[in-house]
Amino acid sequence: MELLVGVDDHGSLSAASRQAGIAQPNATRTMKKLERQLGMTLLERSTAGSTLTAQGTVIAHWARQVLDGTRHMLDVAEGLRTERAAQLTVGASMTVAEHLMPTWLGTFRTQFPDVTIHLHVHNSSVVFERLHDGEYDLGFVESPTVPTTLHSARVASDRLVVVVHPNHPWTRRRRPLTPGELAATRLLVREPGSGTRNTLDLALQEYTRATPLLELGSAAAIRTSVLAGVGPAVVSSLAVVSQVQAGELRVIEVEGLALDRVLRAVWRGSRQLDGPAGELVRLVRRVQAAPTTS
Repeated sequence: MELLVGVDDHGSLSAASRQAGIAQPNATRTMKKLERQLGMTLLERSTAGSTLTAQGTVIAHWARQVLDGTRHMLDVAEGLRTERAAQLTVGASMTVAEHLMPTWLGTFRTQFPDVTIHLHVHNSSVVFERLHDGEYDLGFVESPTVPTTLHSARVASDRLVVVVHPNHPWTRRRRPLTPGELAATRLLVREPGSGTRNTLDLALQEYTRATPLLELGSAAAIRTSVLAGVGPAVVSSLAVVSQVQAGELRVIEVEGLALDRVLRAVWRGSRQLDGPAGELVRLVRRVQAAPTTS
């Protein structure tokens, strides 16, 4: 299942096997075994590599949930097995988890080595639900709105950008794209409930929207699809900075469209956030406020 999800995220079985630390022949045998067990073809194989079939895309969606439940179970087992001075369960939306959490948690661990953090990655709407249910102590989201039953604090900022393959016709435009043109275009988008999707939908709410070209479960999957020339997308600038700098993707300006957004810490209960959760939020705000050096 990790290999199947890896193909969805990284665009090929070879990339998924590298990410999982599995030799390509072993990965191929593993996927064929899974196909036999399920009685369906999950991968479309060609000389250029392997990609998900329609059935494989559906199974990958459910595999994510199974893997998340497995990780949650293992986290709980670890907590039951070992005495801890303090524990903190954190939910983070995918953009935050992929591009910001590693630095935040690495810095936190050096300052608070006795605190064990369990990190769970979901889109923003799921993080809200888990906070309401008491499963998470703290969340970090990119959604433009926060339920009134939760408290929040701004910790960082981000900007969505329109990206295309360098050969896309938009790269030859002499004028910026208009919001109406963007709304009328079939785009690669995140699934409903993600902060990125909500921000885009809110920005274009005054316009008639085209049907999405594809709905994908991660920024990585969208980035891979744009790199392959499938179509344009609106993604976090954090998710494509390397590809834009390398010239592999091009950013298209949109005239008069606000795509800046606030990244927030969210929690339930008392407005005053104390303990390890409060320490983590304060540390994140200090890290984000610190000047960067090139």
